[in-house]
Amino acid sequence: MAQLSSDCFSAGMALLRLDAALDDLAARLGAVAAPEEVALGAACGRVLADDVVAPAAVPGFDNSAVDGYAVRHADLAGAGETRLPISVRIPAGTRGVAPLAPGSAARIFTGAMMPPGADTVFMQEDVRVEGDHVRLPPGLAPGANRRFAGEDFAAGAVALRAGTRLRPQHVAALAALGLGRVRVRRPLRVGLFSTGDEVVEPGSGPLPPGAQFDSNRPMLAGLLAARGMEPVDLGILPDNRDAIARALAAAAERCEALVTSGGVSTGEEDHVKAAVEAAGRLNFWRLAIKPGRPIAMGTIAGRPFLGMPGNPAAVFVTFTRFVGPVLDLLAGAAPVRPMPVPAVAGFAYRKKAERREYVRVSLVRDAERGVIARLFPRDGAALVSSLTESDGFVELGEECLAVAPGDAVGYLPFAALLA
Repeated sequence: MAQLSSDCFSAGMALLRLDAALDDLAARLGAVAAPEEVALGAACGRVLADDVVAPAAVPGFDNSAVDGYAVRHADLAGAGETRLPISVRIPAGTRGVAPLAPGSAARIFTGAMMPPGADTVFMQEDVRVEGDHVRLPPGLAPGANRRFAGEDFAAGAVALRAGTRLRPQHVAALAALGLGRVRVRRPLRVGLFSTGDEVVEPGSGPLPPGAQFDSNRPMLAGLLAARGMEPVDLGILPDNRDAIARALAAAAERCEALVTSGGVSTGEEDHVKAAVEAAGRLNFWRLAIKPGRPIAMGTIAGRPFLGMPGNPAAVFVTFTRFVGPVLDLLAGAAPVRPMPVPAVAGFAYRKKAERREYVRVSLVRDAERGVIARLFPRDGAALVSSLTESDGFVELGEECLAVAPGDAVGYLPFAALLA
């Protein structure tokens, strides 16, 4: 398995803009997940290891796009109806179709091979059949309702690029090309820790005083699985530098990347940064985003390490906007950055310059103003309810200083950020 160089995450201590950080890492990082061949039925959600080149044209022959009547356009009258004899019937799947006799029409069905010589198809609902003849209306353009060989995929063309995360539509394309097996990347194995003496396992019994149930690790496991990765649940680590360092070093022997939540700020009980420095190399990388500015990044035994804040909303933001895309690079997936869609602000908001902020909102439809983004009524990166009672984020760029009701804003639905 390929290992990363000790400076693969090195970018200094400056507060970096999100896009610049992702651009830098895209230039530095490559896939560490090994390729394997799988059956087509097991390919959905996996990352394509190689370009897929169409072995043959799809469709492989000219065919009809509708049920109707195939003709030579040159046989049609210049004005008025054309009456032609029906010389042949061609159902879909017919092999060895003979050329169409001049001055005649072929009864043809959707997907059936066009007879040589025919170039246009009339839809059956637009014609009148009179015994063994058909009356065709004027005005149909040459080539209408005809599918050309190779118009979907040309033989020898790249149909899908390496790094594509295969969705059902991609699997359909592979099937259309006749491929029963495909080379994909193995799921990236990601070791997953939570940290903090105050954090306890959900379902472990009554909550002790001063404690809270761990919501980050289950959420991160789901976020990893949604990206086609293999989360390795490694539990909760105490606020102890040496214990964290030992656990990370052991995890680096069985995982291809390591992810933690909590303990990456600068407080006296934030031990993750020191633990990573003890077990490997840390390049502490602060991002100019809110929530989620403190992110620890480095390597442990050649494995990439990414440490996130402890508040759940900050974890969701930092994973979907940064940590997940970094792991995608390691998984061999091509970088994808969801594009915000237009919405109208239904709130007022002020922010600092040089920082990108993600404001939790829900959407309502207004008959006059269109889609309105309503601000979640309570502030705080610790509120899990801000994720369950919102639809997505309004993304406010670094140059934005304020938003007023009625302003155009960019909206990122949660669904677009999950994979």
